Amino acid sequence: MTSGYDSDYSAARAKAFFNSVLARLAGRPNRLLAFDEVKDKLHLRGSVYRGVRSVPVKSIIGSVDRYRDFDRAFLPAQTHTADRWKAVNRVFYSDEALPPVKLYQVGDAYFVLDGHHRVSVAREHDVEFIDAEVIEVRSRVPLAPDADAADLEILGEYEAFLERTQLDKLRPEQNIGFTIAGGYEQLLEHIAVHRYFMGIDEQHEVDEAKAVMHWYDTVYQPIVQVIREQNVLADFPGRTEADLYVWLMDHLYHLRAAQGDVDLAEAAQEFAEEFSERPVHKLLRSMAQAIEAIGEAEAPLPGPAAGPKPGE
Repeated sequence: MTSGYDSDYSAARAKAFFNSVLARLAGRPNRLLAFDEVKDKLHLRGSVYRGVRSVPVKSIIGSVDRYRDFDRAFLPAQTHTADRWKAVNRVFYSDEALPPVKLYQVGDAYFVLDGHHRVSVAREHDVEFIDAEVIEVRSRVPLAPDADAADLEILGEYEAFLERTQLDKLRPEQNIGFTIAGGYEQLLEHIAVHRYFMGIDEQHEVDEAKAVMHWYDTVYQPIVQVIREQNVLADFPGRTEADLYVWLMDHLYHLRAAQGDVDLAEAAQEFAEEFSERPVHKLLRSMAQAIEAIGEAEAPLPGPAAGPKPGE
């Protein structure tokens, strides 16, 4: 039987090597997320002991202190703990019970505090759930079980955006997500411009919280509603409503800078022609009407957004 345990470990190491080659060729990360990095980026706060639970093994995506010892699929990325891996694997085939692993929970993702080899062996044997003592650590932004290092950068920007605007408290239903870095900085510029023109209209300085809510209710949400009604995300796979909002505003800014007073109907048409997406014509006409209806068409726009456009 020992040779069987050895062969399981050898197979796991072979898979780990193959995964590392594929990840390098694809230019994507293949490591576990480090809990301390998540803690710093997302400014985690407070914790609650949730007791023993059954946790999806594939939702365990990181480690407190051994994130270099295993790859993203929790396969062993080293050989110095081979004996420990084989010992846990041997128990897997026996009637012995292993104690629950210990995990930190952040959003829908989990990080191993104790029990790395138990998680690794469970993944190798396609075990779907594992018993775990769970300590939930509160996060202001959601963390998905498929998050990687690139997602963490954007989520860090999201946390900073919420800290500045308090939008999650002012509008608890909000869920603004980007697939590109720099998007939240663009939204802060949009809010600042919106606040400035609100001050001109009202002839006094406008409170920032009031401007944030007014921008969200009368500018951002109407555009997002049109995106949802037209189901446009189906034609931009992997993108978000916030991505499309910023791209349209960016395109209109460039047109007005080059051609002067361009209305949103013209901007919508040129945007649709440039990116050649069949449903975009109808979508952008609707978006233009939504913005014009709330009186935003005449307001100067903030500078262009960073990041790729549709199709890039």
